[in-house]
Amino acid sequence: MPTSASTAHALDLLRDCGAENLDHPGGTLLAHLQRVQQQLDRWRARPALRLAGLCHAFYGTDGFATALMPIDRRPEIEAVIGPEAESIVHLYASCDRKRSYPTLADTGAAFRDRFTGRTFTPSIQQRQDFVELTVANELDIVRIDPAFRVKWAPDLLVLFTRFRPLLSEQAWQDCLTGLTLAEPA
Repeated sequence: MPTSASTAHALDLLRDCGAENLDHPGGTLLAHLQRVQQQLDRWRARPALRLAGLCHAFYGTDGFATALMPIDRRPEIEAVIGPEAESIVHLYASCDRKRSYPTLADTGAAFRDRFTGRTFTPSIQQRQDFVELTVANELDIVRIDPAFRVKWAPDLLVLFTRFRPLLSEQAWQDCLTGLTLAEPA
């Protein structure tokens, strides 16, 4: 687990940026971020990924446009959460989902950065981190928002099945459980 000090400093920064005042399914953005971190903890993700789960919305995302900090302030976030966790947060935020998701599980897949328009081939570790964080994020919303679940669970199951080679066994089992139940949990 990330050190309690790094988590505490990240929480302070998130609060300073207004995460506990932004609406998000299930309450506030901060509550969502904490649930994502807890999910990654249950999956025994490595510390940097857990901390990135807590901080994954700093730069906004392709699906949640509200950024807590502009991308040009990366060094400030890195100083709080460390370079590895910040790199995961940046990768997550930068994903052009429409262009990157279809082939993300493929070796040599192109990843398009929505901030720069450039494409690159992420390492296997980067792709695994990205996918694990994506699944933790989406499963939290599926669990907390029945309307979202009804609308998106079938599509998410198709996507996550495609991502399966990059997922931990625990994450995959939660996908199957969380996305195939007849009624929301």
